[in-house]
Amino acid sequence: MKRIRLTPLFFRRIHKWVGLILGLQFLLWALSGSVMALLDKDKVGGHDAGVSHAHALPEGEYFDVAALPRGDKVTGLLLRDLGARPVYELSTSKGTRLVDAISGEDIRVDDEMARNVAAMMNEAPIRKVSLLAKPNLESRDHAGAMWRIDFRDGENSSAYVSLDTARFLVMRGDTWRTWDFFWMLHNMDYVNRKSFNHPLIIFVAFGVLWLSGTGFYLLFKSFSRTDFRWLRRRRKTVTQTALEN
Repeated sequence: MKRIRLTPLFFRRIHKWVGLILGLQFLLWALSGSVMALLDKDKVGGHDAGVSHAHALPEGEYFDVAALPRGDKVTGLLLRDLGARPVYELSTSKGTRLVDAISGEDIRVDDEMARNVAAMMNEAPIRKVSLLAKPNLESRDHAGAMWRIDFRDGENSSAYVSLDTARFLVMRGDTWRTWDFFWMLHNMDYVNRKSFNHPLIIFVAFGVLWLSGTGFYLLFKSFSRTDFRWLRRRRKTVTQTALEN
């Protein structure tokens, strides 16, 4: 069996091919970083639940919580607005339940209600409403089933509204989608587009570290003393000139 010799030539050959492969990723990092920096940050940020329109709760008597129909064990209760409508948001062992705070009737979050919630965030005409059983890539930071409301505007915006709570979750547009694609290339998470410390990027990071180390090693192996003769000659000339003066 032929023994592998760890010579500068051996490291130079591996360094060349590893450098080619990682160089392509360096190019993608530079390209994706440049594109993300050039995009309008306000359009990329879009809107999230933090900017949802809140309404003051109307005055008057509300339905007695204690008189609500008994069912699953309630672990939490919140009085909030749903548009201009006061509602109870009950957290139970089986999920979230909405109840009208005036009449005490259960509220079903249908497509019409989702339209009304989304319309508070975007005044453009609504093009399509669809129900998602689970989050997609655009709404990946949220959980549970949700409504997707697509608008007919310049950004082809899409709003996401929770099926359980009727809360507005997030708004996405074409600028954000462009940013998200290049973000995927930048952090190399081609599945979930969220993690920046997954196995692939860790492997590439160690590859870059190895490439830097071997490059530093080959830098010294690529030079010899004869390459610096000009420096010695120049130093000698300067010394002679100084002595003559």
